[in-house]
Amino acid sequence: MSKIALFFGPQGGSVDRVTNKLADIIGRDKAEVLPVLDAKASDVEKFDKLIFVSSAIGLDQWDMADAKDDWDKFFPEIEKMNFEGKKIALVGLGDHIKYPAHFVGSMGTLAEALIKNNAILSGEVSVEGYEFEESEAINEKGLFYGLPIDEDNEDHLTEERLTKWVASIKSDFGI
Repeated sequence: MSKIALFFGPQGGSVDRVTNKLADIIGRDKAEVLPVLDAKASDVEKFDKLIFVSSAIGLDQWDMADAKDDWDKFFPEIEKMNFEGKKIALVGLGDHIKYPAHFVGSMGTLAEALIKNNAILSGEVSVEGYEFEESEAINEKGLFYGLPIDEDNEDHLTEERLTKWVASIKSDFGI
């Protein structure tokens, strides 16, 4: 059985913790955790099953002209790739209190780039149970493209949400 690649960024903090919780739930023998900071297209091409875990830019970076995120470096790699035949799912971290009008918006940006490059996404999640005003991460069916996580305000729900979501992608990912 091939491993599931969990590409994540940034390193350290909430995204790192959530990615490692996700790897534990999937099973460390079935998952390979890879930071996007130094990842290349060739790293992605090695895997047929991928989960991308991203976060939104934080409040402290909105006003910084040189605000950079690990995904800034990796995103151009994604835009060059063809994802046809790969199983892909997304997890997006966000803060529904500070950013209610753009909750997990980066997940939507990532989803659109992947779909443009022939990806078929797995792991859509209902908006029910989430508080927010708007989100770029909602698809044409009215569902989130992937799993939203709010570690800042709802960390007590993270483990349960991850576990349910992994169960929902189980057949697609051969878990």
